[in-house]
Amino acid sequence: MTYLFIADLHLSPEHPRLVRGFLDLLSHYQDKNTQLYILGDWFNAWIGDDYSAPWLDEVVDALKVFNHAGNNIFFQVGNRDFALGQKFLNQFNAIRLPDIYTVKIATQVYRLEHGDALCTDDVSYQRFRKIIRNPIILGILKSTPLSFRQKLAHGFRKQSHASQQQKPYAIMDVNTQAVAQALQHADVLIHGHTHRPEIHHKFNKTRIVLGDWRERTSEAMILEVDENGTPQFLKWILA
Repeated sequence: MTYLFIADLHLSPEHPRLVRGFLDLLSHYQDKNTQLYILGDWFNAWIGDDYSAPWLDEVVDALKVFNHAGNNIFFQVGNRDFALGQKFLNQFNAIRLPDIYTVKIATQVYRLEHGDALCTDDVSYQRFRKIIRNPIILGILKSTPLSFRQKLAHGFRKQSHASQQQKPYAIMDVNTQAVAQALQHADVLIHGHTHRPEIHHKFNKTRIVLGDWRERTSEAMILEVDENGTPQFLKWILA
């Protein structure tokens, strides 16, 4: 069995090479008895489970084939696709995980999360996150017309980009104390969000940061963990 962890793919119709890279990944791991964990920001923006498009239909069809081959698919929401629900995932028998999830591999307990909640020094973002993820606010947004949500998502992306340009990177990175707290009851923490792939070891604990998918460099960093709990970063080349 292979445990495969990915995050921050930011799939969208504007970036077909990223979409093709994901489809190729599914094909490559289809016959490897794979447990696929997607830890957020799978899509560059998700405006609702009622959205459809030819490029997304292709992704869904490939995921159905992947699942029918005996592989399992798990998903955690990120800061860009927090509106993605179980309705969409039901098409290919995937499971939406809670924001924090633990899984045992071999003798170790792995804690999984997107990673944005660990960036506690970014106070303005955490405030926005709390508001936008409120079930009542989210329910109201989902009830608006699709065209309105598309414009809203575009505005959020522009605002997020402008905000990031004005903040020191240290503020947007994970907080050391938040990481220590996250690892209190786990041996390994796996997260994405910060786009700085690395395996960190400290105090007999391990923190693994997943990489983002990059069209301009034609590569992505993916993480494999074998049945013995041994992690390995692999460079996935985008065709």
